[in-house]
Amino acid sequence: MSKQREHWGSRFGFILAAAGSAVGLGNIWKFPYITGENGGGLFVLIYLFCIAIVGIPIMIAEIIIGRSSQKSPVGAFAALAGKNSNWKYVGWLGVFSGFIILSYYSVVAGWALNYTFMSLSNFFDGKSPDEIGSIFGVMYGASGINLFWHAVFMMLVIGVVIAGVKSGIEKWNRILMPILILIFVVLAIISIFLSGWGDAVQFVFYPHFDALKPSGVLEALGHAFFTLSLGMGAMLTYGSYLKKSANVPKAAMLISVLDTGVALLACMVMFPIIFTYGYSPEAGPGLVFKTLPIIFSEIGDFGMFISFVFFLLLVFAALSSAVSLLEVVTSYFIDEKGWSRHKATLITGGAIFLFGIPSALAGSSALFPEWEGMYGKNFFDTFDYLASNWMLPLGGLFIAIYAGWVMDPALRKAEFTSGSKLTQSNIYIGWLFFLKFIAPVAVFLIILQRVGLIDIDALLR
Repeated sequence: MSKQREHWGSRFGFILAAAGSAVGLGNIWKFPYITGENGGGLFVLIYLFCIAIVGIPIMIAEIIIGRSSQKSPVGAFAALAGKNSNWKYVGWLGVFSGFIILSYYSVVAGWALNYTFMSLSNFFDGKSPDEIGSIFGVMYGASGINLFWHAVFMMLVIGVVIAGVKSGIEKWNRILMPILILIFVVLAIISIFLSGWGDAVQFVFYPHFDALKPSGVLEALGHAFFTLSLGMGAMLTYGSYLKKSANVPKAAMLISVLDTGVALLACMVMFPIIFTYGYSPEAGPGLVFKTLPIIFSEIGDFGMFISFVFFLLLVFAALSSAVSLLEVVTSYFIDEKGWSRHKATLITGGAIFLFGIPSALAGSSALFPEWEGMYGKNFFDTFDYLASNWMLPLGGLFIAIYAGWVMDPALRKAEFTSGSKLTQSNIYIGWLFFLKFIAPVAVFLIILQRVGLIDIDALLR
């Protein structure tokens, strides 16, 4: 007799967990700096449009595939398309993506943990801006420190996942997500009283038509896709724990609104501070770990508190996302190999930690020193490039194609309308149109641009 599959305790618990998966470093670290690099308002507007026409349709498709099969990615495609079908390799792609991404994502989360700890000691006190900015470089090259925080973060992730769907993932997201949103709202309210608030509002929400290149449109499209945790099997896996009574389109909308809201809040926390103290919004990837600590040091005694709260917020966001990545990998061994959750979590979590060691040591070249000379990037950047530019887009592309063109039409429609009091016929037709025609083309363009097969700026010059 097969074991009863665990389900979410409530639909609200699923929404918080799925939003926790989507809300991560991409919202708080990446979205503000790519918004700054692409001129602000028009980029944000296009990003919101892309969430609606690409992100939400693919998210609904992922959740539907998971719920209809009640299995993790590999088993889901095997159950729906047949055990001998090649579609099961899309599931494998999701499992591998979760494994690889978490191996280096944990390292970045470790940086946030380290900065949270350093904030308690007021690490920027008495230092010049150049000295504060150089701290990240010192940390990046410190093998022992990176390994330590990588291990600490992975233990936190394993501790949540090992407790199960209801008692672990759902329970902790019910705690982490409200705290995360509350901290963000408090920081945003504080930012209102800064002199740079008006400039930040104008920068983030006013469309500057001369500041966005065509490649910025694809950047917005790509981030809309990646920020929702699409293509890595996370939404599919979380959907497999969802009961038939849940309204999937409504849940996907709420998850997307929460995710997008956090990204915009991140901008309205960071840009008022940046403009108030005369810094550039175009600081790039170093915005969080280099520029913001310099600004925090100029705020005065209150800066230490703001620094601590901000980096703690970053840790919370990273943890909720990392939990979903480990669950994708763990669920395969639970579903397909019959392992206990305890065994599956410890072994897969341990394997991910070990695979992440070269990424943790990438800044010091203590391991594989010839790697960069051979592949053009260090170990960390190599696998980030592989996952971000190939694995996730391909996963999302195949999910859109399968759900839109291959999946049994009656099952697809039944899953879409299940749990709703509305017929949703027009909504269903609209969703299917975007899923079948718009999303695949959009994701394919992302792949071509990301891997350098096209240069949209040169093509449209």
